[in-house]
Amino acid sequence: MKKNQKYRKQRQTQAMRSTVIGVVLLLAGFVLFLVLQGSDNAAASDTTSRSVIPVEVEFVAPALQLENVNGKTEALQDFSGQVVLVNNWATWCPPCKAEMPSLEKYYQAHKEEGFTIVAISAGDTQAEVEQFTQSYGLTFNFWLDPDGAALNAFRNGSLPSSYVLDRNGTVRLAWTGEISLEMLEKYVTPLVQSVN
Repeated sequence: MKKNQKYRKQRQTQAMRSTVIGVVLLLAGFVLFLVLQGSDNAAASDTTSRSVIPVEVEFVAPALQLENVNGKTEALQDFSGQVVLVNNWATWCPPCKAEMPSLEKYYQAHKEEGFTIVAISAGDTQAEVEQFTQSYGLTFNFWLDPDGAALNAFRNGSLPSSYVLDRNGTVRLAWTGEISLEMLEKYVTPLVQSVN
């Protein structure tokens, strides 16, 4: 009987060692994966590699009317004759924050060509948006959307999501996610430079 107990105890000890070794190997593999993943992310950290590519679409822009950050009611139709980039975003959204400098640079480079941006803040207060625009040095149009009207109008609840309207109010490009200055130049500039 003692022999049986001794044998059983040895098997339990071996099983325990095997389990511990397995867990240690699993953890080591996971750590190695994280290290390798981190080096891949570091190599791909330029803005172009994170950028989305716009999709060509064709539909009439929704009749959308909201208050701007200054309290004045504006409508998308007020920008008729201009190429308009509508950007649905929020102050708490990391990719939204990340793309704002690219949007500002693009706006500054093309505003004299009849291009504008209407950035529609999903759920943020006027004070939050004002603080955000000041801290980032943003000069384009900002609207407040406390109830998600823009997200519903464009049927896309993801942030950031953007749409480019041609001078006639037809949506020509759409994308969801952070975009780079390079992608804006490549895809939006031909619309800005075209005469409808």
